[in-house]
Amino acid sequence: MSELAERSGVSAGTIKHYLREGLLDDGGEVVRTSRNMAWYPPAFVERIRLIKRLQEERYMPLRVIKDVMDSDPARAAALLELEDRIRERAVAAAENGRVDPDEAVRRYEVPRNVLDRLGHLGVLTPATEGYDADDLRIIAAIARFRAGGYDERLGFTVFDTLRYREALGPLVQEEVRTLLDRLAGEVDVDRAVEIIASGAEPLRELIGAVHSKMLRAELRRHGGD
Repeated sequence: MSELAERSGVSAGTIKHYLREGLLDDGGEVVRTSRNMAWYPPAFVERIRLIKRLQEERYMPLRVIKDVMDSDPARAAALLELEDRIRERAVAAAENGRVDPDEAVRRYEVPRNVLDRLGHLGVLTPATEGYDADDLRIIAAIARFRAGGYDERLGFTVFDTLRYREALGPLVQEEVRTLLDRLAGEVDVDRAVEIIASGAEPLRELIGAVHSKMLRAELRRHGGD
């Protein structure tokens, strides 16, 4: 048990809890040599790590994890591997070509205090090195809004951006669940990451087009009231 705990990075107490919950041993894999001594198969190391990750990263309760482990543990492992690769690519992309705040102000002519407020609201997430590509797209959009007349004199403020973030939150969560569920275990990880990356631009266009269509329909509805 102590060796299993060391190799898996999980405490002996947690492993014993997994055993009690039926997450590891189906009755024939553990070789018990005495009341307080047993040998565990090497495959338990990766299985324990997978269970812990499903708990901590997917927030799965143990009863759900047991169903996953009983039905398709390979798919669960593929799901986590896919998430890791997507996260790695996202981090690498974010660190590529950052722009410092002073340059962003000069380039887009958006006041620094506006950018700072957007940062406090979590709409922008600048790092020490500055804004990433997605931040810059948001800043460019804010600049175009302001140039078109959407400014503080008419009551438009940075807080208006929150309604879009709040509306998109559930949509993005559902999108990620759907993508991961359909891709994990169906295609190799590299291809899955490529598919997700290739959908980013058309998805932005789709959301913009649907929003524009719905906006016109709503304006017509108000015009007919």
